[in-house]
Amino acid sequence: MAVIITAYNEEKRIREKLENTLKLEYPREKLELIVASDCSTDATDDIVRSFASSGIRLVRSNVKGGKEAAQKLAVESTIGDVLVFSDTATILEPTAISEIVNNFSDGTVGCVSSVDRFIDTDGVVSGEGAYVRYEMALRSLESRVNTLVGLSGSFFSARREVCRSWAPDLQSDFNTLLNSIRLGLRGVADPDSIGYYKNLADQKKEYERKVRTVVRGISVFMRSLPLLNPMRYHLFAWQLLSHKLCRWLVPFAMIGALVSNLVLAASSPFYQATLLVQVLFYVLACLYLLTQQLPNIGVLRIPSFFVMVNISILDAWIRYLRGERIVSWSPSKR
Repeated sequence: MAVIITAYNEEKRIREKLENTLKLEYPREKLELIVASDCSTDATDDIVRSFASSGIRLVRSNVKGGKEAAQKLAVESTIGDVLVFSDTATILEPTAISEIVNNFSDGTVGCVSSVDRFIDTDGVVSGEGAYVRYEMALRSLESRVNTLVGLSGSFFSARREVCRSWAPDLQSDFNTLLNSIRLGLRGVADPDSIGYYKNLADQKKEYERKVRTVVRGISVFMRSLPLLNPMRYHLFAWQLLSHKLCRWLVPFAMIGALVSNLVLAASSPFYQATLLVQVLFYVLACLYLLTQQLPNIGVLRIPSFFVMVNISILDAWIRYLRGERIVSWSPSKR
């Protein structure tokens, strides 16, 4: 079994990550520990080399090719039947690896996703917001009914055969799940495998991260259109359409709803009332996003987050249709 940690210019965080990795409770003789450096230019690689005596190996890309390209080099250098992928910013509990690997005792499982937990700047575990609760509940239901549609990119695991057709230019968490489906396997979420990482306090950086994630996700989706064939992929075809594409089409539905409401407002007091509700919703959301001066209460956070996410999705579509493809990466500084 191999643990692959991806890093690019992580000199400030890589030591903490490696020390955390060495605390993992798993038979050391069965464990490969690898850091995939995407041509780091700071002291990241030197710090990793200083852990060589502890069994941590550096795999370095000589050309900056992006996260997935670095992961591909690491995958090709391992021999384990199960591969675990983790970001430098993600901290794991000692039992996390054992928990996530246990899922492969089920021969139908091709990949496993962790559960996300955010940590505030004061070290308090958070991330129990409406969106996170919804996403984790959805993954739990998908696991029980059929399969996941995506994995947590910060901490996930897969069988080696799922990783053989690794694409260095496609989002690895989403594409690994799709590779599992192509092989007749499925993805599941493990509630006992938790990845802790700090939330982004800077709204601009959070927005940019979401745009980047969606552009990359659309790229994977567009190259996987045969998976929408219900005659071959059955329920998963519907899951992929509804969970991914329909979610990415929400901004267009919102625009259509607002325009339709404007047209209908003159015909009925009912439509005037619904228009007022829509406008109030967007005004509160935009005020909170632009000023951050309104009270920090859920009734304002939820609409602001919803609007920000859908603006970022719309922005991602525009960039994708203009031909933008994001391969290179710079990890978010949390």
